[in-house]
Amino acid sequence: MSPQLTQFLAAYPDAAERARLIADDPWWLVLIKAVVVLLIGPVLTIFLIVWERKAIGRMQNRPGPNRVGPGGYLQSLADAIKLPFKEQIIPDTADRKVYFLAPVLSAVPALIALSAIPFGPVVSIFGHRTVLQLMDLPVGVLVILACSSVGVYGIVLAGWSSGSPYPLFGGMRSAAQVISYEIAMGLSIVAVILYSGSLQTSEIVQAQSHGWYFYMLIPSFVIYVISMVGETNRAPFDLPEAESELVGGFHTEYSSMKFAMFFLAEYVNMVIVSAFCTTLFLGGWRFPFVGDDSPLNQNWWPILWFFAKTFILLFGFIWLRGTLPRLRYDQFMRLGWKVLVPVNLVWIVVVVAIKTIQWSWPQILVGVGIVLVVLVLLSLALPDKKLPESDYVDLTGSGYPLPPLDLRVPDATPRQKALAKAEAKAARRKPASVTAAAAQEGTEDGGN
Repeated sequence: MSPQLTQFLAAYPDAAERARLIADDPWWLVLIKAVVVLLIGPVLTIFLIVWERKAIGRMQNRPGPNRVGPGGYLQSLADAIKLPFKEQIIPDTADRKVYFLAPVLSAVPALIALSAIPFGPVVSIFGHRTVLQLMDLPVGVLVILACSSVGVYGIVLAGWSSGSPYPLFGGMRSAAQVISYEIAMGLSIVAVILYSGSLQTSEIVQAQSHGWYFYMLIPSFVIYVISMVGETNRAPFDLPEAESELVGGFHTEYSSMKFAMFFLAEYVNMVIVSAFCTTLFLGGWRFPFVGDDSPLNQNWWPILWFFAKTFILLFGFIWLRGTLPRLRYDQFMRLGWKVLVPVNLVWIVVVVAIKTIQWSWPQILVGVGIVLVVLVLLSLALPDKKLPESDYVDLTGSGYPLPPLDLRVPDATPRQKALAKAEAKAARRKPASVTAAAAQEGTEDGGN
């Protein structure tokens, strides 16, 4: 066996070997991994807040943070130091136990989810061979989904425990939102599981050695990207914290460190869903267009490629916030239940058919082309629909009726007409009263 092949097999072991390497990690190495995984979220949050404010400022032609530190890049660090020292204001009507527990439920699961993400191949740390992953569970995909879903309990409890209607509305919106888009997100992963044949995150990355899933399963990728924006309550889907309607949403009554924990949970969830998307669809830690035997996919280099892909997805969050307006709530729910879920179900059926028939990709493209041609021919063969000739006015595209064509706008409202009539009646009475008073005065003078 050649030395290159031996090095290749050592860097990319099978599932049993990876499990053995993780189980053989000494306590100090497990501690290092755990600390690093827990710090990834908060450190990236500090960076993302400044990056987001500067990027959106550049998009909107205005300055971003530019006062604290060189170029304003220490603004997030200053905010992180300031928030714990701010006054904690607790509403009198709040349920104190739940009020304190809600931020913890939002932040802690978000910090745990990154433990199942593979950041790279097998490397050597202080002479000990190990996998760049804290735990490699057979159901790692479900663990990450569960951790990203538990955070909504903190949002719902925060809205309920505050004792105020606006946070309660925000919490209810968040519950409906997560239920809707969690289903779409879970269904988008089904195709990846069918192609990789595993729920293990490292196996999914290994299965993409011959092709990334973002172009092989592009409908699943698009649906996942839309769902992850809705899952994290980010613009244009930030309806639980809509300032124009709900003041600030579920965290209106929070301040100081508890308010900071909600923001920490939001940004850490952004990192989680972006890292998860990189693992599922973008080849994980692999460099594009090269094989596993390339030096770019060995040692510590893959960590750079993994975070580069994650940062591209995170910039997508920032770009959406700086360009798109907030959706109406009915539009948002309609997109989840009437578009994403049905399309996902149809796509899963197509993927199962492809896997069953064992078609190759050229055959799949030819089959899709034939179906499209048939649909176009059928649409051309259908006769034009004749519109009924009547006085009925069709609805506009927004679902609101047009006003009647013979609409006459009244000159005055009924209230204005009543006031005018009362004023006219008072004016008619006033001269009579004046004449009577003058006549009475004349009579008195004549008597005298």
